[in-house]
Amino acid sequence: MVESVSIARLSRIRQRRTAPLILEVDLTEGLADETPTDPIGQILAMRRQRLSDVVEGIRRGAADPRVKALVAKVGGQPIGLAKVQELRSAVQVFGQAGKPTVAWSESFGEFGPGTVHYYLACAFSEIALLPSGSVGLTGINVGNLFFRDVVDRLGVEYEGGARHEYKTAANTFTERGMTAPHREATGRIVASFTEQFAEGIAEARGTTAAEVRSLMDRGPFLAAEALEAGLVDRLCYRDEVYGELFDRFRPADGAAAPHLQYVARYHRLHSLADRVPSVRRGGGQVALISGVGQVVSGRSRRAPLGGGTAMGSETLATAFRAARRDPAVRAVVFRVDSPGGSYVASDVIMREVRLTEEAGTAVVVSMGDVAASGGYFVALGAGTIVAQPGTITGSIGVFVGKAVLTGLLDKLGVGSDRVDGARHAGMFGTDRKFSESEWERVNAMLDHIYDDFTAKVAHARGMSREDVHEVARGRVWTGKDAFERGLVDELGGLDAAVRRARSRAGLPSSAPLRPYPRTTPLDRLLPVESSEDRTAALARMRLSGWGPLADVSARLGLPAAGPLVLPGSWEVR
Repeated sequence: MVESVSIARLSRIRQRRTAPLILEVDLTEGLADETPTDPIGQILAMRRQRLSDVVEGIRRGAADPRVKALVAKVGGQPIGLAKVQELRSAVQVFGQAGKPTVAWSESFGEFGPGTVHYYLACAFSEIALLPSGSVGLTGINVGNLFFRDVVDRLGVEYEGGARHEYKTAANTFTERGMTAPHREATGRIVASFTEQFAEGIAEARGTTAAEVRSLMDRGPFLAAEALEAGLVDRLCYRDEVYGELFDRFRPADGAAAPHLQYVARYHRLHSLADRVPSVRRGGGQVALISGVGQVVSGRSRRAPLGGGTAMGSETLATAFRAARRDPAVRAVVFRVDSPGGSYVASDVIMREVRLTEEAGTAVVVSMGDVAASGGYFVALGAGTIVAQPGTITGSIGVFVGKAVLTGLLDKLGVGSDRVDGARHAGMFGTDRKFSESEWERVNAMLDHIYDDFTAKVAHARGMSREDVHEVARGRVWTGKDAFERGLVDELGGLDAAVRRARSRAGLPSSAPLRPYPRTTPLDRLLPVESSEDRTAALARMRLSGWGPLADVSARLGLPAAGPLVLPGSWEVR
């Protein structure tokens, strides 16, 4: 009896290995854009999909004769526009291989925005929608909250300075609405995004960009209205979508039925299978170094209570030092997804990137959803910068500010007093305004940082200081507009950056991409040899009392993230 059960099980395993394969991906829970190096982060990420696994898995499946189709569930949690464009590119490659791609959704925004998710779905050859669902094709808007009246009523004053008029982070507290430069820059970003959505949707659905804009003005659409308008191909439930796919690829000879497998699992299984042969060939590899979150000095860290990830200058610097000494590493792809932060920390990272490039190890930056201010600064040492059309980048500028809380403390009956050991000892305290001589020092620092930032951009991009100033002044651009202005070299995603890195290093297209540095549990137990040891490039947990309130505290000026920070909060849905 046991023997017959074992034989049956082996038979099922054999059939599964030879059966037609249908790849699926659930995009409703979002995608990670980093490879955690701390133990807790690795545990939490075990069941979370990484963008690189999904994209590479889809592209691998396009060339695999056993893979017959791709089906994706779309909707749910927001996905950044750059990630969406990366997914769209991979799906289009899969479709160009002559294989069907199906996107199905319970709803593209249920009483909420759904433009970005629908834009993603349009990369698939067929879109299916639940009969009770809707299509929230309403276009996008970018807004900011302004607390000037609130801080006035509380008795709080906000002092700040910026270089230049487009660096609007402090406007949250100093203005009651958008200034003219703020509205101009934001309006151009909205226009650029809208152009990208209209053109992408029109091409996929066989209509014009003007018609798509007209549909945006009429949305959202009920399921039946969306079908009539040609926004979706059919109304059906999940079982009908999957049932049709299985019937289409069920072998006529009664062999094994199609097997369903998540794209990320498919990719990991195949990468594990070919990892050893690729290393044995000794052809070299491309190291993937991730820089995610605000730029801070010291080690990268992750807050366990939801405060997010911070890109530590020492962690990134160590990773680049190790990569350029590693004979197996022939090129580096530096994946940046950061709104910026500390000027000094950004400069430390940029320097190590440049030294790696100058040592003969090609460095290609792949910008994610956001690579602005300090997130743009760190990219300047690379030989090539690649961004998606929807990447938020630029913001070449600087600001500083502090909240003066004396009025609020007076209302609360709280007194404050201090003894200063020097004239400017208390200048950054919240119990008084900057004096005239302190403002002179603040302005000197702002001028120095802006001059240094623009000089480094001019040197890296081969531009004059005057041309840099025209596109700088703190202004935020989309990747598409940044490319047209010479701030990036190429439009594309991680795959484009990897291709460029392989080409620059003279590596074959089969050269593997490896998260770097790779460590083992034993590495974590052994003491670090020095600051040049690759195991020093590991993130650490940070016990953060703020957790999810970290962004609120930063807006109030409590833990200053640094002078090179992207203004506002950017989420495109």
